[in-house]
Amino acid sequence: MATSVYEIVDVELIDGTTISMRPLKISLLREFMTEFQKIGDEEIAADNIKSMDLLLDCAAIAMKQYNEDYADKEKLEDVVDLPTIYKIIEVAAGIKLNDPNALAAALAGQS
Repeated sequence: MATSVYEIVDVELIDGTTISMRPLKISLLREFMTEFQKIGDEEIAADNIKSMDLLLDCAAIAMKQYNEDYADKEKLEDVVDLPTIYKIIEVAAGIKLNDPNALAAALAGQS
């Protein structure tokens, strides 16, 4: 009998769609982390709109695995709020954006 090393998490989007999520496969995680590491850039960190766009880009990358219909950033931004984006990123990459200690550790690991 196989043992699952991850938990499947169901997240409901604003339009009522439920997405079943698990951690990203390595190929998408690489793409995700390449984008996410930009969050430490001073210009992005100092601008709330740029930061939100970056998080939305990361969530759209994750949607390539979860639901291709929402891998388009413009479609995705119409069905998520900030707490939902945080949850997508948490499940996809294990980064808890609402925990300042976890975020600081993730950023420190990028140096």
